[in-house]
Amino acid sequence: MTPAEAEWSLAECRRKIDSLDAELRDLLNRRARIVDDVVRAKEALGMPIHEPKREAEVIRKATSGNPGPLSDEAFRHIFEAIMQEMRQIQQVYLDRHKGNPE
Repeated sequence: MTPAEAEWSLAECRRKIDSLDAELRDLLNRRARIVDDVVRAKEALGMPIHEPKREAEVIRKATSGNPGPLSDEAFRHIFEAIMQEMRQIQQVYLDRHKGNPE
């Protein structure tokens, strides 16, 4: 590969990654909007925000049939971070709903 080809290839790869990053951002925001409904349902049912069994199920589903190249462990870390942020959204809602903003 010539330097010019390498520069073109790198730019093309970065363009694709930027596009995928925008898609991931949009998907994560869609997920967060659904969490708004989840927390209201949990509140009505008297359920806790943190449900370890449900989170384990989410991770199991995310890694099931994973073809790689990301490992199941990598997906576990990614989904743990996502779920932590979603729990934070739920906590903020509950704090505001109870009139106790942080």
